[in-house]
Amino acid sequence: MLKFTVALTTSFLLSSVLYAQETADAVAPEAATETAVVALSQAAQAALEAKAAERPVRAKNWMVAAANPYAVEAGAEVLKNGGSAADAMVAVQAVLGLVEPQSSGLGGGAFLVWYDAESGGITTLDGRETAPLAATPQLFQDENGEPLKFFDAVVGGLSVGTPGTPALMEEAHRRWGKANWGSLFQNAIKLADAGFLVSPRLAQLVQNDAERLSRFPATAAYFLPDSVPIKDGDTRRNRPYAETLRALAENGSEAFYKGVIAEDIVATVRNASGRTGALSTVDLALYKVIERPAVCADYREYDICGMGPPSSGALTVGQILGILQSHDLGALGPESTESWRLIGDASRLAFADRGRYMADSDFVPVPAKGLIDNAYLAERARLLDRERALENVSPGTPSWDHAQLWGDDVSIELPSTSHISIVDGDGNALSMTTTIENGFGSRLMTRGGFLLNNELTDFSFRTHSNGYPIANRLEPGKRPRSSMAPTIVLSEGTPVLVIGSPGGSRIIGYVAQAIIAHLDWGMDVQQAVAMPHLVNRFGTYDLEAGTSAAALETPLGALGFEIKTRDLNSGLHAISINQFLEGGADPRREGIALGE
Repeated sequence: MLKFTVALTTSFLLSSVLYAQETADAVAPEAATETAVVALSQAAQAALEAKAAERPVRAKNWMVAAANPYAVEAGAEVLKNGGSAADAMVAVQAVLGLVEPQSSGLGGGAFLVWYDAESGGITTLDGRETAPLAATPQLFQDENGEPLKFFDAVVGGLSVGTPGTPALMEEAHRRWGKANWGSLFQNAIKLADAGFLVSPRLAQLVQNDAERLSRFPATAAYFLPDSVPIKDGDTRRNRPYAETLRALAENGSEAFYKGVIAEDIVATVRNASGRTGALSTVDLALYKVIERPAVCADYREYDICGMGPPSSGALTVGQILGILQSHDLGALGPESTESWRLIGDASRLAFADRGRYMADSDFVPVPAKGLIDNAYLAERARLLDRERALENVSPGTPSWDHAQLWGDDVSIELPSTSHISIVDGDGNALSMTTTIENGFGSRLMTRGGFLLNNELTDFSFRTHSNGYPIANRLEPGKRPRSSMAPTIVLSEGTPVLVIGSPGGSRIIGYVAQAIIAHLDWGMDVQQAVAMPHLVNRFGTYDLEAGTSAAALETPLGALGFEIKTRDLNSGLHAISINQFLEGGADPRREGIALGE
């Protein structure tokens, strides 16, 4: 079995690697890190030790897995007191926005997948950010109609979309919550008031991005006090964030979308030095969470269910697995070059369809049923009946409800994202991926103590390709396409796996690979989320540096693949459901799984 060795020490988190900026493929969403331990509860300490030993955490009644021990402990407390998975998510997200602000928070958006134990149904909620009503399709083009450089578009108010996370938190609680809404913010408020220990990960990321963070006074004051980046082990307080949470606790999400907080968000966007944005108080007041039809694709005896458009996650993961359906990956195994030839080219075929057809279905027709139709995927799978890598990959022709022609998308997606997996004592399951896009988002911090997203840069900077409109072009009120892939895997209608990851457009490959590792190769969830990554999206096969994946460079290259060995920084959090609950947390980040 491909083996991933994780180094853990006894402080909290040891950060490393470069943060390259020149091209889309070179920019990592966040620097990769190795994980270690702070003084946490005995249960959290045991969970970190289990991760170090590459063992899943086992529980009988409930479990939560997320990206930071502070946040996981907040969610675990809610579940221990009888709260639902939706309640626990609110507590986890509130803390994540404080302790890993570079990844997600109130100023961002999220997708949520819910399995209801009582009804057996799957519900998906879209809390994705929206483009301001005053935005134009040419927002990210210069005076000559050419696309702006990525970070020229990202940093400042131009890239900020209407946040969706607070509304999603409230909507999930309204539907499935059991605990008192206001009580769910108490852990985060306490940490924000009293202070939390800055992890080496956060400290390293601040140091890496210090120049951009220094451009805005409020952001610099928080992350670079006295012009010095915060350091690991510092105690950091965020009392404005505590006040924002108090307002949410007392008055719900209306306190965020109307009144003082909303006005400050708009002022921050419109008065930013450099590129100002178009966000208005009307955009905030009009924001709505949307329930979308779940996308469920067949894979062997399983249903792989997730979020449909504007997410490309469930469709593309479903396509990859559907194309591989006829191949016995279990017999081939994870060390087989043939396994990775098939997985790599199945991914390339799915990404070709993703680039042409997937976008916000409220604005453009998306052939969702056609893209995961078994007959169509079997037709695409026949392209893999060969011995070498595909020389050329192009979009297929799935069935449509009506004819439509689109150009191929060229948008850049580099989210700094987080994933939460939860199973509660009633058997409900929640999978939620949450983001502010690039690390530290737009770099704009409000007076309310939270960062604002740069989600609009997930749109295509170009409006047309080869004379055809691009489905994921920017339009007023539209939600940008995402690769976030919160997933619940069902067997005979019962959940067996709850999973998701950050990682930009590589999220899709991370999630698909972990599902294959668990279902086909018999790995437990900790092994599945820790195994070395091999990801192929657009032709280049990325192999995870410093792991045994590098041993496949020569054989895959001999099959005709272009190879690049690099850091691949996922953040998978997964819970398998069988006789016991078993939780796995990605060793590349600082998260844990806790259960009882």
